[in-house]
Amino acid sequence: MTEEQTNKTANRRQFIRGGLRGAALFVFGAVTTLLGLQSRKERTVWQIDPNKCIACSKCATNCVLTPSAVKCVNYFPMCGYCDLCTGYFEPNPNALNTGAENQVCPVGAIIRQALEDPYYEYRIDENVCIGCGKCVVGCVQFGNGSFFLQVRHDKCVNCNECSIAKVCPSDAFVRVPASSPYIFRAKENQS
Repeated sequence: MTEEQTNKTANRRQFIRGGLRGAALFVFGAVTTLLGLQSRKERTVWQIDPNKCIACSKCATNCVLTPSAVKCVNYFPMCGYCDLCTGYFEPNPNALNTGAENQVCPVGAIIRQALEDPYYEYRIDENVCIGCGKCVVGCVQFGNGSFFLQVRHDKCVNCNECSIAKVCPSDAFVRVPASSPYIFRAKENQS
């Protein structure tokens, strides 16, 4: 064999070895990627289970954000649109008017709007709400429980070690799939 033929044979061997190594790396990478995709868990976010929440006000004081990412919501399908809403008015109010002395909310985040006598709509101004839960306590004790607390994901930074979850006395702070981030109060749990 001539020197030229020997070099061609050696180059072919190197080419084949390089191709085999490349193919092996490609297969290894593809298998690793597929296994990674199969084992990837769905992203989760923090949320409050309203069926466990006792509205202890720790959401307002323990969130890393000021004001808290926890806000009160009114679940309108459950709301009674009451004239005397116990989530809005203090028990035994001086009058059924919107004076601050008659309201449960310490920051005036609940907006009361007349619909048709004797019905009223109660909306939460989330920019004002601090997540204290005082309205939730009144609504659950004397009303139908349409007010409850929820984490607003456009505000929450989704801490891995949520400071509210650590101090929640009823373990109501839970991780839920990001694809269904809200938990609504169950009507059948109402007393």
